[in-house]
Amino acid sequence: MEILDKTINSYFDVWLGPRDPRVKGWLLLENYTPTFIFSALYLLIVWLGPKYMQNKQPFSCRGILVVYNLGLTLLSLYMFYELVTGVWEGGYNFFCQDTHSGGEADMKIIRVLWWYYFSKLIEFMDTFFFILRKNNHQITVLHVYHHATMLNIWWFVMNWVPCGHSYFGATLNSFIHVLMYSYYGLSAVPAMRPYLWWKKYITQGQLTQFVLTIFQTSCGVVWPCAFPQGWLYFQISYMISLIILFTNFYIQTYNKKASSRRKDSTATVNGYTNSFSSLENNVKQRKQRKD
Repeated sequence: MEILDKTINSYFDVWLGPRDPRVKGWLLLENYTPTFIFSALYLLIVWLGPKYMQNKQPFSCRGILVVYNLGLTLLSLYMFYELVTGVWEGGYNFFCQDTHSGGEADMKIIRVLWWYYFSKLIEFMDTFFFILRKNNHQITVLHVYHHATMLNIWWFVMNWVPCGHSYFGATLNSFIHVLMYSYYGLSAVPAMRPYLWWKKYITQGQLTQFVLTIFQTSCGVVWPCAFPQGWLYFQISYMISLIILFTNFYIQTYNKKASSRRKDSTATVNGYTNSFSSLENNVKQRKQRKD
């Protein structure tokens, strides 16, 4: 394994240049292999999980979902606050910010962005809960693509451009996730569901986030600084792919007549549907059939 890691690292060093020494030795960042293995296991579970659950009763997971979503809400709020204050303290330039001129604020941004990277590993649990609850229709191409790619992308970001212009997308995404995971947590409580009205606007917020990120990233291309241009072009390309997938999801979810006729007000955001009620009904029906 050590030989494999050295080979991969040397290839990356040739391809992308020297890494940022400030993250040397940090958890999961030294070698790419762990991140790759986590991603491969994720995809394997996405493939095999529904097959394993096919003839099994779905799990409610209500209690653990409340705790899980509350935890991610608080983590996202922490990251958003720390990123905003770090950018303010470092006097970051909105149009283009390099990775070494922010002083101590750069290290603050780097530490927070490591948590952002690690949160993408935690978020694999989103999909695993779908599998356990047998909500396989929610495991869409958009959902799997977004979850599987983010962890890998941010491994590279953390090793080569862990601060500077990299902050913007993560800041917006952390804010959106405060809204999103608080919604999921509240939707797990039956008494709260009638009061949850902002499901549609979360998806709109996500699309707005991608557009703003493209704009801010493009500023670094038009008015360049010492931030590597290749990373900017990659981010623009990735944001465009998300806009295409999320727009298709939005149209399929909110603009179809069939969706508007649903009587159970299913809460759907980013490929997520609040289907606790349907889950409970399915369980009750199966128990009645057994009787």
